[in-house]
Amino acid sequence: MLVLGLLLVSSPAIGQVPGGRFEVIGANIQERVNGIIALTQYTLIPEVTTSSLSISSATSGDTGFGMTQLGGGFTWSQSFPLYLEGNAAFSRYDPRFIVSNGTETREIPVKWTTVTGTVGIGWDFPIAPELKLRPIVNFTLGHLENDLSVAGRVIEGETGKEIEFLKNGRINVAGFGGGLMLDYEHYRATYEIDVEVRLSNIYLQSISGTSEGVKGSALAQSASLWTRWRAPTGLRALDRPVRYVLEAAYSYFFGPDGDMLGFNHLTSLGAGLELDLGTWEFFVTRVRLMGRYRFGENVTGWSIGLGISF
Repeated sequence: MLVLGLLLVSSPAIGQVPGGRFEVIGANIQERVNGIIALTQYTLIPEVTTSSLSISSATSGDTGFGMTQLGGGFTWSQSFPLYLEGNAAFSRYDPRFIVSNGTETREIPVKWTTVTGTVGIGWDFPIAPELKLRPIVNFTLGHLENDLSVAGRVIEGETGKEIEFLKNGRINVAGFGGGLMLDYEHYRATYEIDVEVRLSNIYLQSISGTSEGVKGSALAQSASLWTRWRAPTGLRALDRPVRYVLEAAYSYFFGPDGDMLGFNHLTSLGAGLELDLGTWEFFVTRVRLMGRYRFGENVTGWSIGLGISF
């Protein structure tokens, strides 16, 4: 699990009217909506560094943000170099808001659930031996909804646009953009090297079905580097060599909302074993079991994942 000193509670403000209507303290409603939409940037494209995240408050230990995603991409064939990718993600974000009427202050946990799906279509252009340039177009759909019952019990009977947002917020999001990738593949009998460098830019906008008064937008921009080394271990299974795998990845979120969780870059170092299934008449050719250590600014953690090659 990743641990981060993340400030989830807004600081109190002054100037409230004693005994008046409850109001949310801190940033305005539009900033909050844009911020929640911006959190989906970690779930838009297949990323080793963000394939699973669990971020907790250093003071309370409560999970502030958790995410799991499944995704990948492939080129159709060398003769028809159409590139296709897809990514599906599920996340939970549990910020805590402060509401006050000047005499009474309440802390409200608002649990947001997000489901996103992204597809990408690209084409490989050879620019050097073993090196390809790959422009990609991406389309995203997402649904974000908070837990009405949690906030409703704390501020039952209260009204106002920001209060309604906390009690019954629902956001549908569509995104359009793309990326540019350099893909280097150096395969030999005794070892294999893969390197990918990618720039991504996807604009997200709330669409029909979003709760009234909570429309927003965000810009997800990132740069990433991923590299992998494969080589035989000397062992064999299923009449094929068993390979060891070393992996390194780095992601940098440089858009205006790149540091929504208190950091804007993550590094991942991984190692594992790969089993070749080539002797089977099956669409899966290789299976990898990987352990990964991740770290960034105020963030550390680890994960275990399963990779599949077709």
